Amino acid sequence: MESSPITPIIYNISMPTSPKTSIKGLDFTGISVIFFCHDGKGNYLLAKRSRQARDEKGCWDVGGGGLEFGDSLEDTIKREIKEEYDLEILDYEFLGFREVHRQTAGRTSHWLALDFKVLVDPGKAKINEPHKFDELGWFSRENFPQPLHSQLPFALKKYQAKL
Repeated sequence: MESSPITPIIYNISMPTSPKTSIKGLDFTGISVIFFCHDGKGNYLLAKRSRQARDEKGCWDVGGGGLEFGDSLEDTIKREIKEEYDLEILDYEFLGFREVHRQTAGRTSHWLALDFKVLVDPGKAKINEPHKFDELGWFSRENFPQPLHSQLPFALKKYQAKL
């Protein structure tokens, strides 16, 4: 029996000439990489969100950023920690994930948060995005400053055995 050659089917998909601007987390599910930077001695780096921050102004939070199309998780962690704190990663481990649904600017947002514990050199941390953060500090879990970002208590409870 003869086999016939396989002819690929090519689809010509045209993009709209004026694409709608979509917002991660609002118009589609966003993927965020969240990092619990630590010094290896039980202290965690928290940043106080500035008045210019997108939301939860004045709240203390761990770091995070959105996964960009084509970037690996490791590249995203490295880029975001460098952008926010001017730090290099010494080591990291995946903690788990969380689905985050919350109200933002009167709209419901939906994020898939991929959470990592990241070892960094505490002596080199600095605010690298002053428009987003007012203060940085190293804190033990028992002494986290208040108020905390609304999602941080959920993550701390979920990962209490791993942090």
